[in-house]
Amino acid sequence: MFYRPEDGHGLPHNPFNAIVSPRPIAWVSTRGPDGSENLAPYSFFNAVAYVPPQVMFASTSAKEDRPWSKDSMFNIRETGQFCVNIVEYAARDAMNATSGPWPKEEDEFACAGIDRAECQTIACSRVANAPASLECRLVKIVDLEGDHNFMAIGEVTGVHMRDDCIREGRFDVTAFQPLARLGYRDYSRVTELFSLTRPGQ
Repeated sequence: MFYRPEDGHGLPHNPFNAIVSPRPIAWVSTRGPDGSENLAPYSFFNAVAYVPPQVMFASTSAKEDRPWSKDSMFNIRETGQFCVNIVEYAARDAMNATSGPWPKEEDEFACAGIDRAECQTIACSRVANAPASLECRLVKIVDLEGDHNFMAIGEVTGVHMRDDCIREGRFDVTAFQPLARLGYRDYSRVTELFSLTRPGQ
């Protein structure tokens, strides 16, 4: 099968998200200039550089109570900071509860019963019990092609790792089983690992 996106795929559901998968989930926490807090998941997310460490996530829709994007991106543009919390399998329902189109004044931490802790290098809350959290200062927001498509790139200024996830000096993802986004309404989790050695190493 071959299709051009502008012509449509002819399938009952868009296969794009299923093709580009699995994708890690950025559970992004932000604080607005008015002190309000927001927590929302984004699956267009990844690490993009080592030195300095940088991550990106993209928001691809807007809300009626925001002029051009969603709460997370609005807060980041206003404050220049955000925190990426890693989602474990055990937090799947809480993460999903924060994914709704809630009013901008809604505090998703409170709505989903999620404990929060203050970040160290930025003025923002993080998910207290997340396996890891990356405190970020905004590098830039990139206006992507299409309506309401924006990518935020952040430099990681602080890293939190939960103690039980550090085993023999390594951050062991099997200790918490990170949640991954697939296509449609599907998710997966990492439960086992294997290693490969690059040629020349």
